[in-house]
Amino acid sequence: MQDYKTLGRKFIVAIGILACLGLYSCSDITNHKTLFFAHSLPITHPVHKGIVAMQEALNEKSGGKLQIKIFPDGQLGTEREVLELLQIGSVAMTKVSAAAMSSFAPEYRVLGVPYLFRDSEHMFNVLEGKIGKELLEGGSEFLLRGLCFYDAGSRSFYTLDGFIKTPEDLKGKKIRVMNDQMAVNMVNDLGGSATPMAYGELYTALQQRVVDGAENNVPSFVTSNHYEVCKFYTLDEHSMVPDVVVVGTKFWDTFSDTEKKWLQEAADESVKKQKVYWKENVEEGMKILKEANVEIYNPDKSPFVEKTKPILEGLMKDPKMKKIIEEINNQ
Repeated sequence: MQDYKTLGRKFIVAIGILACLGLYSCSDITNHKTLFFAHSLPITHPVHKGIVAMQEALNEKSGGKLQIKIFPDGQLGTEREVLELLQIGSVAMTKVSAAAMSSFAPEYRVLGVPYLFRDSEHMFNVLEGKIGKELLEGGSEFLLRGLCFYDAGSRSFYTLDGFIKTPEDLKGKKIRVMNDQMAVNMVNDLGGSATPMAYGELYTALQQRVVDGAENNVPSFVTSNHYEVCKFYTLDEHSMVPDVVVVGTKFWDTFSDTEKKWLQEAADESVKKQKVYWKENVEEGMKILKEANVEIYNPDKSPFVEKTKPILEGLMKDPKMKKIIEEINNQ
C-alpha cells in the first residue's frame, strides 16, 4: 500500500511542479524563477531557519529574479523520496542528512562514522575545506549537487527506561535509527537492536513502546516533542552527521553562471547564520529538557568508541574511503 501512496505523492508533486514550470519557461517575460525547496523538519527547527536565511539572501542578491519557495514538515515526502524527486527534476532543492545522501552518493558514508570528528570545530574545518568541497561536488555524478553543510550537532541516545551508561545498557533495546546501514551497524555493534523507521512515525512508536528509544541531537529531540515520552537522555555523542543542502543538477545545469553564483553565495552566507541559530537552539533546548524533568547523563565515551571501531576499520578497507579518513584525521 505504501508504494501506491508514494507514487501518488510523486505524481501530485510532479503536476504541481509542471504548473510552476509554466512560469519558469516564461522567465524571459516574468524575469524570475522559483525553486521549490522541500525538507522534513518543522519551521521551529534551526535548520529551517537557516534555509529561510538562504531564501532571503538569494532574493536580495538576485533582485527577486531567483527565488525559493519552502515546503517544510515533509509535505513533499521523506528525505529519500525528495532526493528522488530532485533526480527526476520535479523539485529543485532539499536539505537532508548526510546519512540519507550516502544512499545516493557513497562517499558521504564517511561522515556517518562514529566518533570521526574530535569536536564541531574539527568537523567544520573539514566540511568547509577541500574534503567538504569534493564531497559536495561529487554528488553531481548522481544528479545531486551539494551546496553547503549545515550544523546538525551530535547525536545521542534517548530512551523510555533508564540511561545508556555503557554499551551493555543497550542490550535487548530496540533503538530507532535512520534508514542508513552505518547507523544500523553502529547500534547493533553497541549491543542494541537497530530499528530503521521514518522520523514521522517515531513519536507514536515511542508512545506504544514499539521501540525503546532513539538517537538524535538536542534540537530534534525537542522540536519533535519526543522528550514528552523519553525522560532519559544520554549524551554519548556517538556521531556528528551534518545536514546537506542539495540542488538537483537538472535545475543547476540550466542556470547561468550568474545564477549559480547567487545561489552558492546565498547558501554560504546562510551557513554562518544557521550555526548561530543552532547554538542558540541547543542552549534553549537544554533548558526545556530540564524544565520537563528529562534526566541527562554524560557517560564515559571510551567504551562506545571501542565498540564502534569495527565500522571505521571496515570502511578503511576501501582505498578511497581510507584516503578521506586519513585526510580527516590529519586535519
